[in-house]
Amino acid sequence: MNKIHAAITAVHGYVPDYVLTNHELETMVDTNDEWIVTRTGIKERRILKDPSMATSDLAVPAVEGLLKKRGIAAEEIDLIIFCTSTPDMLFPATANILADKVGAKNAWGYDLQAACSGFIFGLTTGAQFIESGHHQKVLVVGGDTMSRVINYEDRTTCILFGDGCGCALLEPNTEGLGVQDSILKSDGGGRDYLNIRGGGSLHPASHQTVDQKLHYAYQEGQTVFKFAVTNMANAAAEIMEKNNLKAEDVKWLIPHQANKRIIDATANRMGIGPEKVAINIEKYGNTTNGTIPLCLWDWEDKLKKGDNLILAAFGGGFTWGSVYLKWAYDGNKS
Repeated sequence: MNKIHAAITAVHGYVPDYVLTNHELETMVDTNDEWIVTRTGIKERRILKDPSMATSDLAVPAVEGLLKKRGIAAEEIDLIIFCTSTPDMLFPATANILADKVGAKNAWGYDLQAACSGFIFGLTTGAQFIESGHHQKVLVVGGDTMSRVINYEDRTTCILFGDGCGCALLEPNTEGLGVQDSILKSDGGGRDYLNIRGGGSLHPASHQTVDQKLHYAYQEGQTVFKFAVTNMANAAAEIMEKNNLKAEDVKWLIPHQANKRIIDATANRMGIGPEKVAINIEKYGNTTNGTIPLCLWDWEDKLKKGDNLILAAFGGGFTWGSVYLKWAYDGNKS
């Protein structure tokens, strides 16, 4: 019997309508378009403006689009893994809220929190349920409403982040396609450099935590940048070496979209040229858990059955890693 792999059989995404440009940010903080583009590669990002909506509401159109594309009903989904740093609430899980909103009545689910590495952590986790034979259709969602946790008076963070959601469906494959291998890492020693300190059991919400702005994302930029450049690039190169892949064997790098310079460093470490790198950071910014699935969706029509893809990410905490997968179908973005 052929080994079962977990293959991505459909992807879809959604971003809010409102476009926050660099020029608008110039009116909010001391920055300018040239500085942002040169250092990050970001030109604009999408923002969820409706205060009555939350992260699950970004996921609903993404999931509905995926189900329509794949031609299946929501009731066929076995499991939803929702990778997010901005859940609707501390509990219940946003995965369960999403299941209710889309009618996935037969799915159980949970949220996975690994900051910007969440989607590749979730993809690897979901693959185990497929490979074990226990599940046939696992939905991995990556989405965040980062605008709700960003201080728009802090130019070190407000220029970077946007809102958006992407999702991928995992199904069994016996042709050797799908998730082949992964390298996942974490180091809690990085918690002081990239975090949201307020709202948990350490600093529960109070007038004091609000006054101290502890509920906003905090980043010590240079420390995070140096760690990300090294570790995201190393993880991508390591998974190539582990699987005897040369640069010419890799069709696409699908990187976390945090900073164009980090993406370039990762590609250089892998020995691949820019023509093999999927990038959409210029129009979405860093959507945290949403970047990789949104990238797969944006580039879907360029992906061909059998293509070797390397997914690589780095996130707060710190978390980082890479996934090697063989694409399972000829893409047709819609």
